[in-house]
Amino acid sequence: MQNHALLPTRLLTPLLLCVALAGCSNFLRVYKADLDQGNLVTQEMVQKLKIGMTPSQVRYVLGTPLVTDTLNPRRWDYLYDYVPGTYARKLNLPEVDNRRLTVWFDNGVLSRIEGGEAMPLKNPVLPESQDKRLKADPL
Repeated sequence: MQNHALLPTRLLTPLLLCVALAGCSNFLRVYKADLDQGNLVTQEMVQKLKIGMTPSQVRYVLGTPLVTDTLNPRRWDYLYDYVPGTYARKLNLPEVDNRRLTVWFDNGVLSRIEGGEAMPLKNPVLPESQDKRLKADPL
């Protein structure tokens, strides 16, 4: 008779535990950092480019290219990817997948720009680090 009395308790305990843990939205979730790779190029930066600029002037405006082809040194590729992490997903920041800007040089000057219209208008707002919330105690 004692076994029959413990049966409902044995069934209800795991069920209540599962219901209680289901309410925890961050329970057993792993923190994911923001992952941005490559060169972030905006339309403002692209508008500063002028046909006839030297490679060093282009490098000053856009930064060092992510890809320089050794077989075709006249072409520079600026690529950018962004995968939002834990806090960026909470802010609904979109993922940026394989944005590309290509610049071409002829006779040592900028001759062509491809992909400038696909660049964002301004630097997308990334979430601030949660470490900023921590304040050091004065000694």
